Amino acid sequence: MRTSQAPDTQASPSVVHEPPAAGKSLPAATATATVSAPRKTLKLGAKGKTVTWMQKRLTELGYRPGKADGQYGGTTLAAVWAFQKVNDIKPTSTIARRTWEALETPKTPKILVRNGKPTRAEVNLTKQIMVLYVGGQVKLITHVSSGSGIPYCETTTWQGKEQRFCGSASTPTGDYRTTWRASGWHKSYLGQLYNPIFFNGGIAFHGALSVPLYPASHGCVRMPMNVSVELPGLLGKGVPVHVKGKFRRA
Repeated sequence: MRTSQAPDTQASPSVVHEPPAAGKSLPAATATATVSAPRKTLKLGAKGKTVTWMQKRLTELGYRPGKADGQYGGTTLAAVWAFQKVNDIKPTSTIARRTWEALETPKTPKILVRNGKPTRAEVNLTKQIMVLYVGGQVKLITHVSSGSGIPYCETTTWQGKEQRFCGSASTPTGDYRTTWRASGWHKSYLGQLYNPIFFNGGIAFHGALSVPLYPASHGCVRMPMNVSVELPGLLGKGVPVHVKGKFRRA
């Protein structure tokens, strides 16, 4: 992770495992809004009104923690990670002072393309987040996991015969547009992609059962399952996708 980020507490688990759940899209709150946040320390698995408050606040700000059900599980954790990264807090599963303070006076995501189209997707490889703008406003912010950058060679059965595929597992930076998509689980030659939306050849946004805090894909942009359920309804064909930055391991 980026060493310039200050930790909230100790490091958190690195994988999100939850089934799809339809998310609710609400307008993002203004970054200048000041609210009174609870100060109770929360750990993964916590339940109660404080968790509900956090879930509602994250949703107001454009994140996708899932239903505001008062249960701090994997879907909410992924939203917490995204929020912490935008606010320069080292991602952790424990919600303590710095995260509560940031929830009161949050930062907005750094704009990667100043003169970009009002509706566009920006992938920040440095922070491992994706921000979707609709009509010039932040509509959705999510934690992602991009290409690992580690060369690979894998043997798999594809189109009825055993084949070997090799590549660099990178997510190239650049300016692209969304092209074709598939609904539900789509089998590619390197694995299963949920609701993929392609934007650069075989590279797509897609849901995955594992979305760790580090780049781990073969090149696609993995995102939490609940986000991949909602995204196709927000991101149409031919929409600009800008991929910028470079991930630096701690």
